[in-house]
Amino acid sequence: MTVPRCISRFPEPLLLAALTCALLCPSRLHAQACCAGAAALTPGRLAPHEDALLGLQLRTAIVPGTFDAHGAYVSAPAHASELDLEQDLFGALRLTRHAQLALLVPVLETRRQDRNGSELGAGFGDVNFSGRYDFYSAGRSRYLPGIALLAGVTFPTGTPVERATGRLATDATGLGVVQGNVGIAFEQVYDRWLVGLTGLAALRASHRVGVVSETLSPQWTGIAALAYSFENAASLGLSVAYSAEGRATINGMTQADTARRHTALTLSGLWPLGNRWHLQGYLQWDPPIDTLGKNQPDNPGIGVALIHAW
Repeated sequence: MTVPRCISRFPEPLLLAALTCALLCPSRLHAQACCAGAAALTPGRLAPHEDALLGLQLRTAIVPGTFDAHGAYVSAPAHASELDLEQDLFGALRLTRHAQLALLVPVLETRRQDRNGSELGAGFGDVNFSGRYDFYSAGRSRYLPGIALLAGVTFPTGTPVERATGRLATDATGLGVVQGNVGIAFEQVYDRWLVGLTGLAALRASHRVGVVSETLSPQWTGIAALAYSFENAASLGLSVAYSAEGRATINGMTQADTARRHTALTLSGLWPLGNRWHLQGYLQWDPPIDTLGKNQPDNPGIGVALIHAW
């Protein structure tokens, strides 16, 4: 049996905060590079002239293997398979010139198979509410990058593993605990290029099942991103994310071999469909290389989003 999928395994930018575009870019070219490039990396991006957006993202992924407790990559047995589907309804709203909020509501479906048969499960995932405040905008200075504060909270609206009813836990769609995220982001514009670095920390509340209380260690994530904007406002982005957390604690005792880490590479793009609509897509690859993951499924996937902004 493969490891049950967790909706908030690792911080996609959409789940943490919609990245705000540079509000005082010194030229039209800088504004285009900042806004279109950042939107390619983050579906919930609001451009300076936009007050709100709504979008629908469709994603699918497979699990060809897992990283074990020692960081070794292990391919899935020939008789085992997993297919994950997800539909995300999301929106963003500008509060002030420098601040915005975002909301994500996911629905998940999972199909797993082992030597005893297959199983299909579905349900709502964990809802995420997030925000971003830009203290200093990218492009205002050649040397000082844009600086922003990120914050978010994920609510346990999904079904945790212990409440799953299926034999293969395919109806497990969430962590089962409240998760808070906080981070800082740096962005800078160089002609048509956008460069970004983000650091994030996630804290999870304790999780109790009967007389057992489990507490996950803080999760630390670093994201490096690069995007290029074309003259027609289309853009391409590439990002690498690395996440790590320490060992879990059960009833006050630290558990051996429970630390986790994960590495993901994402190629993303944006294509404008008129003034108010645009199409975005991404390809995510978890390199199946020993030590790049630990206690995590290998979960490469593809996604596409249609977004309307006004």
